[in-house]
Amino acid sequence: MSTTTSTAQLTVETVPGFLADRPHLAGPVDPAAIVTVREVGDGNLNLVFVVTDAHGSSVVIKQSLPHVRVDPSWPMTRERTRREAFVLAAHERIDPAHVPALYGFDEEAIVLSIEDLSDHAVWRSELNAGRLHPYAAAELGRYVGATAFATSVFGTPGPARRRLVAAAANPELGEITEDLVFTEPYVDHVHNGWLPANDEDVRELRADRDFVHEIALAKLRFQEDTQSLIHGDLHTGSVFVRADEEGAAGSVRAFDSEFGMYGPTGFDLGAVWANLVLAAARAHAQGRSADAELLLALPVELVDAFDQEFSSRWPTRVDPRVFDDAVLTATLERVHTDAAIYAAAKTVRRIVGFSKVADIQTLPEPERARAVRWALRVARRLGTERLVTSDVRTLVAGTTEIPFA
Repeated sequence: MSTTTSTAQLTVETVPGFLADRPHLAGPVDPAAIVTVREVGDGNLNLVFVVTDAHGSSVVIKQSLPHVRVDPSWPMTRERTRREAFVLAAHERIDPAHVPALYGFDEEAIVLSIEDLSDHAVWRSELNAGRLHPYAAAELGRYVGATAFATSVFGTPGPARRRLVAAAANPELGEITEDLVFTEPYVDHVHNGWLPANDEDVRELRADRDFVHEIALAKLRFQEDTQSLIHGDLHTGSVFVRADEEGAAGSVRAFDSEFGMYGPTGFDLGAVWANLVLAAARAHAQGRSADAELLLALPVELVDAFDQEFSSRWPTRVDPRVFDDAVLTATLERVHTDAAIYAAAKTVRRIVGFSKVADIQTLPEPERARAVRWALRVARRLGTERLVTSDVRTLVAGTTEIPFA
């Protein structure tokens, strides 16, 4: 007899019975020998538990809530966990080194079971503590390059790909992205907020019609484009890192892909880029200029690694008849310019709009105001300079010229 109902919200107390009823979700854990269950979720949308058995094996159990955790009046589709399972399964087949292992998904309970990566650290937390893990940028570039090629028209035959695009549709969370990233920061909205010291900076941002026009076009591409199966929320808080003993790349894993869907490849690269800008803003505010310079340069490594991974797969494209090397060049250039505008959009969202980041919010107010001012200027530079050049080195060099004041 089942000890939990399929629709029940899990708790620390009910997880053991839940796994006993559903051993397909237990992964390496022995459901009969569970000794600890810890709730570790601190995000807005989900319950997350780490389950450990008497043999030391562990698994992560993730259940979606029917509302935003910090605002129960904001309903949220629970289908997002099913979509996360779809994206994670697809990405794991392509590049298992850069995502957690997927052990199972329970359709009835809408619960995901994945690899426990407690021996890793969240990249944002590490960055905020001054531990940069710079190798992670290139690793994420390889991840995006691999998954982007394999799920694009170059990596998947047309009929199969069209079915996958339909299966990965994520209308509710896609609309949230459209609103939070591309719309709300540029209008009066209850989700927005900033220090009085930044009033003029936000006025200047919204008055920059060239920039806002580029944001509008980026929103349009996000709504219309099905270039590849993207993670959809690839910020530094959705990346685990673990250095090896010498401080080089040990492991980098992207998680929380519930915003995933088919969309513009540059969106994922831009999300990483934006968060490196925010980390650099924090470093500048704390007087760590060398760290800030290193962080600002990492998008070059990110995009270079993407280009190399994507290009290495080019000879295997499914239809080489008209897709010659000139098409590869044009595709990469388009991804570069898209990444820059999406980096700009994601930077602005995290500063002006909803769901701000600890990188900025934990700074004392005077330093926070300066960090916000600088980051908004970087975003505006990226958003418009990309019209002049698609060269990421040139775009990055332009951001390093903006004084922190």
